[in-house]
Amino acid sequence: MTSRTPLTLAACAGACALALGAATPALAAPGDDDGTATVSVFHGIPGMTVDVYANGDELLGDFEPGTVTEPQQLDAGTYDIQIFRAGQNPDGAPALEKEIEVPEGADATVAAHLNADSKPELTAFVNDVSPVGAGQARLTVRHVAAAPAVDVRAGGQPVLTGLENPKEQTTEVDAGTVNADVVLAGTDTVAIGPADLTLQEGTSTVVYAWGSAEDDSLALKTQTFSGTASAPKGVHAGGNGAAVDPGSPGSWPGWAAAAGAVTVTSVLVARRVAGRRA
Repeated sequence: MTSRTPLTLAACAGACALALGAATPALAAPGDDDGTATVSVFHGIPGMTVDVYANGDELLGDFEPGTVTEPQQLDAGTYDIQIFRAGQNPDGAPALEKEIEVPEGADATVAAHLNADSKPELTAFVNDVSPVGAGQARLTVRHVAAAPAVDVRAGGQPVLTGLENPKEQTTEVDAGTVNADVVLAGTDTVAIGPADLTLQEGTSTVVYAWGSAEDDSLALKTQTFSGTASAPKGVHAGGNGAAVDPGSPGSWPGWAAAAGAVTVTSVLVARRVAGRRA
C-alpha cells in the first residue's frame, strides 16, 4: 500500500517532525538555530523488517520491528521518505511513502506503525521535554497498535482514558514506582500488563503501544528523555533518549526499567541526505 500524502510539520508547540538522519556525534542543544532538527524513528509494524530511504538514499537497513533509534541530528528541509521490505529493489513500489518537512529546531519521533484497520502508516509525534515540576515525572502513551481504544491505569485507577490510534495522551505524576496496566477503554479487560513502572523525577517517558490485537502481537517500547529543562521551541532530547526493550509481545517488563534505560545502538548509516531535498 503506497500513500504519498504531503505532511507539513511546524516547528512551534504542537509541531511534528521526521526522525531520520545520519549518525552524528552530537545532538542539537536547546535553543540552537543551526538549520538542524533532533529526530528519531520507531518501527512498530510487526513481522516486517524494512529498509528506509530518504530522497533516494538508504538511511536504515534491516530495521526490525520494536526498535527505536537514538535521537539524531539532520538538516532541516523536505524529505521523500520511502519504506521497503528489507532487500526489496528500491526501484519498485514502496510499502509506505510520504513527503515530510523537517522544521529547524524540532525534536520529534516518527512512528511507522499499523492504524486501527491494520494498514501501515507514518505518524510524527512531538517529544515534549519541557520542564517538569519538582518531584514530578511526565508520562506519555502513544497508541500505534491495530487495536481498539484503551485506558491506562495506575494502581487500578485510570490515568489516561479513551486513547485511540494514532493519538497520544500525556500526564504528570509524582515521581516513583506505580503498578500500571493497559485495558480496553471503559472495561477491566487487560490488554497489556500489569507491571511496575518506575518514573524518575525530571524525566519524560514515552511508551508506544504497538502491534496487532488480532495477531496477538501487542507489545510496548519505551523511550525516556532526561534533563527536561528546555523550552518547547527547539526542544532537545535531553539525556540519551534511549529506548527500553519491552521484552516479548504481550509483556510489559520494559516499564519497570524505564528509569534505567538501556541504550539502543543506532542502526542509522553514516550518510547525510542534505542537498537532495525534495
